[in-house]
Amino acid sequence: MDENKIDLSLKTMQLLQERTPPQDPGMDGPVRRTSRRIREKQNQEKNQILSPKCLTFTSEKNDSEEEEDIEEAEVKDDKESLPGYREGLSEYELERLENIRQNQAFLNTLNLPQISEALRPKPKPTQKGLKREKTESEMLPVRKSLRLQNKGPQTTLTLDTTSYAAREPEEKTKKAPGPIPLDPINLDEHVRLPEDLAPLKQEAGTSDLISYQQMLQKLSINDSCVVKVVKDRICSAAFHPTSSDLLMAAGDKSGHLGLWKPDASWGDDGVIYFEPHSRAITSMAFSSRPCNLITVSYDGSVRSMDLEKAVFDEVYHSSSGLKSFDFLSADCSSLLLGEWNGDVAVVDRRTEKIYESLYTMAANPLRCVHVHPVQQHYFVVAESRFVNIYDLRHLKRRNNLAVGELNGHSRSVSSAFFSPLTGNRVLTTCMDNTIRVFDTSLMEGRSPVLKSITHNMQTGRWLSKLSAVWDPKQQDCFVIGSVDRPRRIQVYHESGRRLHTFRNMDHLTTVCSITAFHPSRNTLLGGNSSGRLHIFTDSFIN
Repeated sequence: MDENKIDLSLKTMQLLQERTPPQDPGMDGPVRRTSRRIREKQNQEKNQILSPKCLTFTSEKNDSEEEEDIEEAEVKDDKESLPGYREGLSEYELERLENIRQNQAFLNTLNLPQISEALRPKPKPTQKGLKREKTESEMLPVRKSLRLQNKGPQTTLTLDTTSYAAREPEEKTKKAPGPIPLDPINLDEHVRLPEDLAPLKQEAGTSDLISYQQMLQKLSINDSCVVKVVKDRICSAAFHPTSSDLLMAAGDKSGHLGLWKPDASWGDDGVIYFEPHSRAITSMAFSSRPCNLITVSYDGSVRSMDLEKAVFDEVYHSSSGLKSFDFLSADCSSLLLGEWNGDVAVVDRRTEKIYESLYTMAANPLRCVHVHPVQQHYFVVAESRFVNIYDLRHLKRRNNLAVGELNGHSRSVSSAFFSPLTGNRVLTTCMDNTIRVFDTSLMEGRSPVLKSITHNMQTGRWLSKLSAVWDPKQQDCFVIGSVDRPRRIQVYHESGRRLHTFRNMDHLTTVCSITAFHPSRNTLLGGNSSGRLHIFTDSFIN
């Protein structure tokens, strides 16, 4: 009886194993059996897949069949030219390869490699001139809460201002009166001042307007024509009058003076660096006899760089700041100084007097003074919104009357200059976004306006003010910087016609507020707010 039960149970287990499908060891439960309908549907789908087509050759064909064979052969040749073609591919795979080929041909027509190369940022040119000083960042004390300091809550707010006061820059001390040694900051103490700063003979020449415009078109700039001369914003710049070599000077807002000679081997890429003043150098010019550099500053001092004595001589000192000056004589021995308090001083460098005469012109600051090139007893003064011409022979200590008036300015005037050769024109730059040219062939009375040129003068507080200046080689042409983009320097004729615009996307990328033409060479300079000079010239600088 027991044996029969055991045999029955064994047969039952065998039947269950035959009916149960094999189980995947990675699955938790039994696998469901695939139904017959599903298997039939999968077989139908496999049968619907198209097999690759191929051409067959038969000996007996009519004309239409031959034409069809030729077309099929051409199609096959086209398909064989597809990228990745292999025999035995399906129609879908051949169509995919054709789409890849068409997309690749379309991308080739877009010239994407050339566009990406053009959009790639160009490497910045290496900085020439003065090197940037490495400054260590100040380590501030770690901030701690009152809880970490074991202090209770405070009802009143108390601020410890000692750390902030320590971080404020100390005010620069004024230079001591008297001569200052001519010691460059960026040269070692044992290095003597280069002897090739000695002056050379000045040569001058003029040209007609067509030749002058052609000359402007030949001026260019390259990497060697952009050099950092001073460390702060340039407030004034001047060319040495020699025609054989280039020598430029620039003064910044901190009272530093930089001299740059491109082909020199001394200094930092031909730059030597001085500190003759404690505040901004507002005006400078080279004198011809002897050849000294005269600098005027907001600190109230006028200094002359004497190369023979190797000192900065003090020519004049005032309790008020000085903004502008000009030479009163051909030998450059007498100076006309415009002070910030409204006075005009006449100083003779050959005497030991503080000044020869002092006149009060206005209660407003004098922004610019300039002497007539021919009749040197006349000079023009820019007084806030007024521009007047005075006769030095009829001046009194106070209550002076102008002999000529240049009216029409609605805001403050930045500069006013006589034309370089005859003085028959006065060029003014006003903050009402206008450059004006006045006819001053007759000094007395009101001078008429010949031309008004609209020009954006809104530079803001971080840039030096724009100022239109004459080309000393040309009677009727002047240059001025611009705040427009792309950055540019523009040259105008007195009639308002723009003769030329200097642009360069690689080297002229900032606003050049200070501009000047060389007195005898075809060269133009522009100074920006980072202390760099840009030179446009017809002869490349090595």
